[in-house]
Amino acid sequence: MLDKIIAFSINNKLVIGLFTLALIGWGTYSLTQLPIDAVPDITDNQVMVITISPTLAAQEVEQLVTFPVEQTMVSIPGIKEMRSFSRFGLSIVTIVFEESVDLYWARQQVQERLSVAAKDIPEAIGKPEMGPVTTGLGEIYQYVIHTEKGYEDKYDATELRTIQDWIIKRQLLGTPGVAINFKV
Repeated sequence: MLDKIIAFSINNKLVIGLFTLALIGWGTYSLTQLPIDAVPDITDNQVMVITISPTLAAQEVEQLVTFPVEQTMVSIPGIKEMRSFSRFGLSIVTIVFEESVDLYWARQQVQERLSVAAKDIPEAIGKPEMGPVTTGLGEIYQYVIHTEKGYEDKYDATELRTIQDWIIKRQLLGTPGVAINFKV
């Protein structure tokens, strides 16, 4: 039977060529219709709690902010794991939930416990806030605005803050897929 297929293909090159082109066209059309992301999101259900404490060192952030937030969140049902990151002026606690847990239910549970966690953190150190709905592929980006060498006298701190608020912030707010939380 294979010999007959080969003989037919050799004797009818035009038909086989047209059939091959039709298959290529159909495959190309099908490829454009596939709902596939370039980078599929394979991360877990997670909620981030972010606390900004600009005056504290990393060890103090861990003791005074990260630890109380972790202890408050540990009783939420359906938690798979909890990760934390403490550095100068910043605490990030990531609470990862089981796949079966609804993300918005999980966010509600975290929000309810944030008020309890805020009471355990001394005043003026920082207030824990829930991060935006995001995945593990999202990133937190921090930046500093400063003048170039030779222009230090041209822009003072007030003018740099004005540039931040009226130019940079507005451009970032218009960027699709970016959730912004500006703190001084």
